[in-house]
Amino acid sequence: MTTQFSSHDEYGFVRPENFNYKIHEEFMNGYLGVLARRGQKWEALLKSGYQKLDTGPKLKRYIRKGIPSSHRKGVWMQVSGAAKLRDEEPDLYPTMLNMKVKNQIIEDQILTDIPRTFPNNMLFDKTHPKTLQIPLFNILKAFANSNPKIGYCQGINYIAGLILLITKEEDASFWLLKVLCEKILPEYYTSSMPGLLTDVKVLAELARQEIPALATHIDKMQMPWALFCSKWFICIYAEVLPTETVLRIWDTIFSEGSKIVFRVALGLLKLNQDKLLTKTDFACLAEEFKEIVASKSTVNCHTFIEDICDKTGPLPRSRIQKLRAEFGAQVREEQMERERRRKADGSGMKDG
Repeated sequence: MTTQFSSHDEYGFVRPENFNYKIHEEFMNGYLGVLARRGQKWEALLKSGYQKLDTGPKLKRYIRKGIPSSHRKGVWMQVSGAAKLRDEEPDLYPTMLNMKVKNQIIEDQILTDIPRTFPNNMLFDKTHPKTLQIPLFNILKAFANSNPKIGYCQGINYIAGLILLITKEEDASFWLLKVLCEKILPEYYTSSMPGLLTDVKVLAELARQEIPALATHIDKMQMPWALFCSKWFICIYAEVLPTETVLRIWDTIFSEGSKIVFRVALGLLKLNQDKLLTKTDFACLAEEFKEIVASKSTVNCHTFIEDICDKTGPLPRSRIQKLRAEFGAQVREEQMERERRRKADGSGMKDG
């Protein structure tokens, strides 16, 4: 009964050799009904158009239960504020696209990373008749021109690539990328990545407060938190979790902001706490962190999001802001200290 599934999913990703068709079939048998019911409710909600969406508890509830793929672009643009930004500067994308990239190194980095982006997706194969390699290059080039502080950073290519798969439009992808990199996850993609380093520390502290036994176990094993969660954060779970699950996470991130990044991370830790606690050496624990993101629970995107919300409970923005302020100052001080040492070592060499 598994022959009904093709060798690639609806987004163009090739299913791996070890893909579990049985688990996928079990999930789809229930999920197709959910999609049909949710689709009807969204049609009613959107009868007046995306711009008339009433932000409130009802919309939040609807988004957490998943945005239909046919409406993702429109809803993402509206709830994230990207549509408003585009209305304010409608010519920004074509202007940035037609500009020459001032730093040739940045353009070379983008060109190098384009063929490395989702090599397991047929739509990013340069031989595909509708290859997305050129549109992806255009988006990354325009973004680099529009934000010289970031320019380009590895990881952005995966984010832009997944957005492009959903929107199928360069201009909308450019604006959604700007919202993610500049507003939702600021300073994740600048050269020294202080935002990312700060959030790794914030997650560790949240885990120590919420799941102390597991946090103590990870610390006792001397495992750096960045070892397993930096990839989760830098690509916002793309290339980590199943595609449909990632998109359900992104639905809520565009709507509720970066707190969802932490709720998913804490949820993954809580849902898999018992398994992680049984790993008593570094290598086995590191391997288990790879296993938990490919488990049966992550395939069922619908129950996964519900479990994440149930397991983590409320996470007020004020709490995150307070922790970010505390650990952000710590990260900046560490970076300044490293820079002072680097300069001191350099001057010492010159004197010698």
